[in-house]
Amino acid sequence: MSWLLTPPLVSIVRRGDALDPAAEDRRIGRLVRAGVLVRVTRGSFAPAEEWAALSPMARHAQFVWEVAARMSPGAVFSHTSAAALHGMDRIGPWPDYAEIGGETTMGNSGVIRRRRRAIDASEAAVWQRHFVTTPTRTAIDLAATGYLDGVVAADQALWTRRPGGALATSADLLRAAETFAGRAGARVLRVAAFARPGSDSVRESHSRVLIAALGFPEPELQHPIHLPGGRAFTDFWWPEHHHAGEFDGTGKYTDPRLLRGRTPRQALLAEKDRGDQIRRQVRALSRWRTPDLERPARLYDILRGDGLPASRARPGR
Repeated sequence: MSWLLTPPLVSIVRRGDALDPAAEDRRIGRLVRAGVLVRVTRGSFAPAEEWAALSPMARHAQFVWEVAARMSPGAVFSHTSAAALHGMDRIGPWPDYAEIGGETTMGNSGVIRRRRRAIDASEAAVWQRHFVTTPTRTAIDLAATGYLDGVVAADQALWTRRPGGALATSADLLRAAETFAGRAGARVLRVAAFARPGSDSVRESHSRVLIAALGFPEPELQHPIHLPGGRAFTDFWWPEHHHAGEFDGTGKYTDPRLLRGRTPRQALLAEKDRGDQIRRQVRALSRWRTPDLERPARLYDILRGDGLPASRARPGR
């Protein structure tokens, strides 16, 4: 199975490339103070407008690329660094350090964090002058650090609608989880068993984790519904209850790539029309946003209020 590693995404100015380093330092300093350049990492700078246009994941991938360019060959990039290079998104801010895995003599530094778990040759691929853990190993590593981070990473690895296809299979994850040696083994197995290929965003994965934890039935993902204007896919679908669920991210109203030439108002009206059409064909349609995931009782109230049964009581604060 093949996967895509993120190439450099912006025009990088590197201090060490100049014939006159002192003059280049002065020039870069002026451009940084003027807001024309921004610092990516020590000695590397990017045009501010290009940098602002990148997603947080892409910025971290570029940061890792720049860190790698200054290191001696042979490092194995892992965990969040590998995730960014593979295009596997995460919840929350990306770290301000790169993560190096395996048996290495390299210690922690301002921009490097070492992870000690051994990495088999089959779990890493050549990348530049270095290596990067495979998507499967990356998901397992992140599962060992936390359940939600692990589910998000595993769902991202399995995501079948990714351009170029999924990065891993469920069988890959389960095999890797079964051979995991460590105190987090039970959690890693839970993550591998829970991961699904249909979550189109990290917040949909987050929603799945909470839906299960709150005692609601497991939903189908990306269920097709035929509308007058064509076919729509609902994020979540409970067929026995004829109940659809949608995570309403704000990107569809603000991201130029998702707007596709429309104004935010046009996108909002189109989404409202889509929701009205879906409601005419289902018993219930629940919608929620990120704040409802950060306070699970709110998601519980939304789903229960729309008639979806739960096997557990409403959570407290």
